[in-house]
Amino acid sequence: MEGPRVTTSEGPLGVDEVIGETSSTEVIDRDHAKVAGAIYRYTDIAFARGEGVYLYDFEGRRYLDFVAGIATMNVGHCHPAVVEAITDQARTLIHAASHVGYMKPYVELLEAVLAVAPGELRNGKGLLMNSGSEAVETAIKLARYVTNRSVIMAFMDGFHGRSMGALSLTASDALYRHRLAGLFAGVCHVPYPYCYRCPLQHESPETCGLACLNLVQKALETVVPPDDLAGIVVEPIAGEGGYIVPPPGFLQGLREICGRHGALLIADEVQTGLGRTGQMFGMEHWDVVPDVMCLAKPLGGGLPLGAVLARSELVDAWPPAAQGSTFGGNPVACRAGLATLKVVQNEDLLSNAERVGEHIQARFREAQQELPIIGDVRGKGLMVAVELTDMDGSPARDAIKSLVKQMGGKGLALTKCGASSVRIAPPLIITEEQADFGVDVILEVLRQNQW
Repeated sequence: MEGPRVTTSEGPLGVDEVIGETSSTEVIDRDHAKVAGAIYRYTDIAFARGEGVYLYDFEGRRYLDFVAGIATMNVGHCHPAVVEAITDQARTLIHAASHVGYMKPYVELLEAVLAVAPGELRNGKGLLMNSGSEAVETAIKLARYVTNRSVIMAFMDGFHGRSMGALSLTASDALYRHRLAGLFAGVCHVPYPYCYRCPLQHESPETCGLACLNLVQKALETVVPPDDLAGIVVEPIAGEGGYIVPPPGFLQGLREICGRHGALLIADEVQTGLGRTGQMFGMEHWDVVPDVMCLAKPLGGGLPLGAVLARSELVDAWPPAAQGSTFGGNPVACRAGLATLKVVQNEDLLSNAERVGEHIQARFREAQQELPIIGDVRGKGLMVAVELTDMDGSPARDAIKSLVKQMGGKGLALTKCGASSVRIAPPLIITEEQADFGVDVILEVLRQNQW
């Protein structure tokens, strides 16, 4: 790992000044000895601390963070407002459990999030969980209960979590479902309009999106009786599946289908929510208002927190004790989340995400003219994918693995999504100049390597 060393006015920052006696190698060796190998690491970096858009290892090397904790640290690492909120709350009340009594941070966060929610959800209600997986599981339970129907429709290339219920909806990689045939029944998968690699071989986004909508309707005619459909769960932009942006009309079409058949449209905004795409919520790019919305990742400002928002009449139909969580809505996490939301609003991070994201896409589209390995550039806001392809047009699986592993040695933290797409999801506070460093590093490696 040869990332650039951190410097101060007095020179390079030494190991003792960062974290004492610990080294990156020691942390990694201890991890290998005790942590389950099921936890995959994209990089070989051992993180000691973070500040703004940068991460630092135990030797003081600095890395531009193009990952943001997997689209989580929207306001950057250790934002002073978030740190202050966490510290203040930790001195007052760390945990009491929402089942035992009422906690002010819980209701304050829900009030703040509902106030910026789209359409009818602004007058809705919600409840708090610990993660995106829990939020999706909660939405499934709510939809099945209030509709008294059993089937949930989801999409290929979609990712909704790894717990058994959420995993039943996940279909972004068969590996996640390997040897897990005992997932719950009542889930139907249909193709997502991945227009660059249209599953139906259509050549234009318009016909691809329409064809996928037709398959939703076909499934309701041949596989799922409409009276059994509780809801359709969809990511506004398919995240883990490749940052796949749906074509115009697709999400609107799902809204119409759900309305026609009395099913709930459930938006999984775990990765797209709270400013990532340049709008507060991804669905807003298409002016679609879901019945239920799942949130997590950036919601807790770096602490575990998930949420489900829904129309009031839906939540009110759920009896007391129908759902809950011991740690969901933890007051420290809620205070961190409330501070994070205020920073997103007060520092105009939606506009910054849109502007810098467009700049990043423009840089890669320009490079695409000289680099045939760049097959597609797509995204919204600071949710950008650069899909790498082999000469025959197939996913460049070896290239993406090699690229991501090389980034740490060049001062960049990076991950992938889909089969072979560079995933770019930095904190929303990033500047164009900072983003250019990351883009330059990626392009340098693409130009120098022959895969």
